Amino acid sequence: MKAAFFTETGDPEVIQYADLPDPALGPTEVLVRVAAVAVNPIDTYLRSGAIKLELPSPYVIGCDLAGTVEAVGDEVEMFQVGDRVWGSNQGLMGRQGTFSELASVDEKWLYPIPEGMDEKTAAAGALVGITAHLGLFLHAGLQPGEFVFVNGGTGGVGASVVRLAKASGATVIATVGSEEKKKQCEALGADVVLDYHSSTLDDDIQAAAEKNGGIDIWWETQREPTIERTIGMMKKRGRVVIMAGRDARPDLPIGPFYTNDLKLVGFAMFNATPDEQRVAAEHINRLWLGGHWSASVGQVFPLAEAAAAHRLQEENTLQKSGTLQGKIVLEP
Repeated sequence: MKAAFFTETGDPEVIQYADLPDPALGPTEVLVRVAAVAVNPIDTYLRSGAIKLELPSPYVIGCDLAGTVEAVGDEVEMFQVGDRVWGSNQGLMGRQGTFSELASVDEKWLYPIPEGMDEKTAAAGALVGITAHLGLFLHAGLQPGEFVFVNGGTGGVGASVVRLAKASGATVIATVGSEEKKKQCEALGADVVLDYHSSTLDDDIQAAAEKNGGIDIWWETQREPTIERTIGMMKKRGRVVIMAGRDARPDLPIGPFYTNDLKLVGFAMFNATPDEQRVAAEHINRLWLGGHWSASVGQVFPLAEAAAAHRLQEENTLQKSGTLQGKIVLEP
């Protein structure tokens, strides 16, 4: 099979596109003919060496996939040949990734693609959708009618948070960096969309949440969270969700934090159990069937151009170039 992989960490040019042996099929695994995969920031961190994990060599890149079942192991119960499936959480904990024509994935990490959803959409919404769902519901306990603030409402996870929060009856306030992205965020369903370049941003956030007495859930997507600023905008018993910023060392004002019964919730999607991720995935599938879920596909590359896709992801994640709207998807 053809695959995008590396044998040493470094810049995007370490990615090779060549033949590798077809993956072996374990008893609980499903062999998927891959139709689409998505690029996530963590893929670039592993490739660059910024996140140091023990990886197989050669290491096939990628967490997300969507495709069709070609074979099943002897103990597989949930899927059969011909089923369309999507999944995430690959390329971690010793597992090979998904940037290949064929992928062998344990059935516990796979979900049926619902009727009417194409493979590019399924792959694009995989990691970001599950991440947003875990943060909102498992960790922050979102309730209908609450006010959710999303710092970056058109990024992969940010857009997913907007969609899921609105589908659950929340009021959503989000920030963006351009007029074009403002329109995109409004189309996702955000009730109030603010320009994060504005000199009056904090006043505007507080004014938007004033009738609620503050923010119930603050979802932070930035790599340098401003916790001290955030705490002053939270409602009593509010929850601040952190999912980025490995090297950040923000100030935490303890007084207003504990006297307002606030919670600071940090989580990483790949720590969630298969059952927890399945709850998220099945809810996402139901929302799709009800017309309340989708995923934005930004640019589509052939798998052979995985290095170019990684460069584009890094430009937008690290250099904040703002040239990408939606997820990067690759097709074998």
